[in-house]
Amino acid sequence: MGLVYTRKVPEILPYLVNALLYAALAYYSWRTRWSAAGAATPATAAANVFDHYAVLAPLGLHTFLIARAVFAPDGLHLGIGNAISTILWLTVLIYWLGNFFYRLDGLQSLVLPLAAAAALLPALVPSLKPLPNTELMAFKMHLLIAMLAYSLFTIASLHVALMALLERRLHDGNLPRALQGLPPLLVMETLLFRIIWAGFILLTLTLASGMIYSEELFGRAARFNHKTMFGVLSWVIFAALLVGRHVYGWRGRVAVRWTLTGFLMLVLAYIGSKFVLEVILGRA
Repeated sequence: MGLVYTRKVPEILPYLVNALLYAALAYYSWRTRWSAAGAATPATAAANVFDHYAVLAPLGLHTFLIARAVFAPDGLHLGIGNAISTILWLTVLIYWLGNFFYRLDGLQSLVLPLAAAAALLPALVPSLKPLPNTELMAFKMHLLIAMLAYSLFTIASLHVALMALLERRLHDGNLPRALQGLPPLLVMETLLFRIIWAGFILLTLTLASGMIYSEELFGRAARFNHKTMFGVLSWVIFAALLVGRHVYGWRGRVAVRWTLTGFLMLVLAYIGSKFVLEVILGRA
């Protein structure tokens, strides 16, 4: 008889440490950037560099914990806790890499609290059963592309929230240091739509790869359910936003509303479906 692999419930301590590291950096960022409205100084620039590289500590631990929680001898464990944690891990990683090219340090104060909460989820809501059919290449590609799409749209939603906050503070005439170093709103808006375009392409590939996976497994291109409905609805919303931007020059509050609405549909498509199945109905 072969050995039977048994998945253990993860110990909470390393996940708690990871969450506290993220939270400590978020608090430090808030105290040094958002609570102060003075002019930027060389010390501020040095603090920005410290903040940027300090993220590597919780990000590295998060990488180890995600790998240990998701990959197991019996397959991929990607329940709702691991899924959300992986999406936020990718979000922090993409933000950290992107910050070399676009100085958006203010976004860190929004990303890190979410990462702190997500880092705890694999221990609080452990995934005890592997996903079925993970040996299929179509499924693996679908999963990878979907996670990247979710992460990009998470960044886009936080970015659009930062833009809305910057616009409001500009009208008030009182900018904290976190907002003083940001590019002009038009530049931030251009970056926003670049992120949305990248996310939209990945979302399109997610839906297409999902059809291939469904065809390979069930013999039909798609199954109509809540996940499919909200996923397609999200695609339609982002497609309309991009068309409106190109044809009518949509921007400002219109872009904020459409971006957040599309992201909400995306959350309902995957995270909402997994929450209902795993937490409410108790099915893996």
